[in-house]
Amino acid sequence: MIDTLPDSETVLAQFNRLISELLRGSLNRNTFRPWEIEILLDLESCEFKDANKREMLKRYQRAVQRHMEKGARLPLKMSEYLDSLATRRAAS
Repeated sequence: MIDTLPDSETVLAQFNRLISELLRGSLNRNTFRPWEIEILLDLESCEFKDANKREMLKRYQRAVQRHMEKGARLPLKMSEYLDSLATRRAAS
């Protein structure tokens, strides 16, 4: 699967589009890439307070942008991002 992925800039643009759609509150399409489905399912499994969800999505989006700038081929999942936050808090 990873061998057939477009370059990371293209994946990041697709990720940003997905997050923008989520922030708007509407997914206006019916086809998704396999990694987008994984992201959506992972987001669904994460529990947020409704008031916190928009801000958390924005922070997650910035973290994914940094992650991909460092050379990642796929966006990290929200659960991975939350785990990294918990690890950082525990270390400080």
